[in-house]
Amino acid sequence: MALMPVDEALARVLSAARKTETVRLSLRDADGYTLAEDVSATRTQPPFAASAMDGYAVRHEELALSRPLHVVGEAAAGHGFSGSFGPGQAVRIFTGAPMPDGADTVLIQEDATLNDSTIVPNEIPCKGLYVRPAGMDFKEGETLLRAGTRINFQSLSLAAAMNHRDLPVHRRPKIGILSNGDELVLPGNKPGEDQIIASNAFGVFSLVRETGGEPVDLGIARDRTEDIVSAFDGALNARCDVLVTLGGASVGDHDLIKPAISAKGAKLDFWKIAMRPGKPFMFGTLDGMLLLGMPGNPVSSLVCSILFLKPLLIAMQGRDPAYALDRARLGNAIGKNSLRQAYLRAHVESTTAGLVATVFDQQDSSVLSVLAAANALVIRPPHAPAADAGDTCEILWL
Repeated sequence: MALMPVDEALARVLSAARKTETVRLSLRDADGYTLAEDVSATRTQPPFAASAMDGYAVRHEELALSRPLHVVGEAAAGHGFSGSFGPGQAVRIFTGAPMPDGADTVLIQEDATLNDSTIVPNEIPCKGLYVRPAGMDFKEGETLLRAGTRINFQSLSLAAAMNHRDLPVHRRPKIGILSNGDELVLPGNKPGEDQIIASNAFGVFSLVRETGGEPVDLGIARDRTEDIVSAFDGALNARCDVLVTLGGASVGDHDLIKPAISAKGAKLDFWKIAMRPGKPFMFGTLDGMLLLGMPGNPVSSLVCSILFLKPLLIAMQGRDPAYALDRARLGNAIGKNSLRQAYLRAHVESTTAGLVATVFDQQDSSVLSVLAAANALVIRPPHAPAADAGDTCEILWL
């Protein structure tokens, strides 16, 4: 069976993405979620012309006369001046206070000399200086936040200023994460002579949370088909949108994910793709739940999660799943590539000559220390020839 190209595999995964339903969350709870609808202002901001500085509200035409102005009152934030404001007068004003009717300029206090209840300007500001006009930020009815925006501190502050107490967002996709293998024990335990520490799931948990999903820990299933099938039932009972399995996706006698998928009657879309690391990757569906079968090697499972799980999660929340690809120059020479698209761990630095990507010598799919030291993957197309230092390459930021 021919190996499926990475681009085709990703297209199939994304074609199965269905946006999660819309829920409304308070501003305090909406951080990190994705807007499901456009959001418009329910008010004008600022709702009135306001002072941007402490000083005196005046008519600009009177400042040029350089004559004393009588201070007839005070305006503070939340407490506007309620008296009458006429020729030859000024109002003491503080930042955020409404401008009195008829005033068009703020003479800042540093540029005025106060004598009892009169002021004399020392400097003549431009007309309108230090005045924030009504609607300077936004106007009622203006659409300021678009569907597909991931909510952060900036958009939350804006939504609050627009007088929204809650927002329409996509529910976080629930992602079941199941490790598989008799050789695995959880961190903090003493492994047997033939066992290793289970590490893959923790990286996937982090990636799911970072991307806006809700991880569901399904533990470790031993190398028995019935145990794996039972874990599948647990994912369905937890109403997971996606089930990610880690390990058991290859072709050995102890790789039981594929037989378990068949035993449950799941539909397998494809199995094995032309990439390195990560060849034994599978994708299918089970009773409406999407299945992503990751390889067992730690780097392979994490690279596959970056390439397939992350964009799937993004698409399910209504955001654009396109990769953030960039161009760099190689910092060292690398050999020719095989028939599988390669994702090489690298460290990219910004130099005066641009981005320089240095590929690590060690690229074994079991070596997590190199992945932890990398900040990008250098993408090598199938059958790419050897490349020298200084040649251009394509990178995927981590």
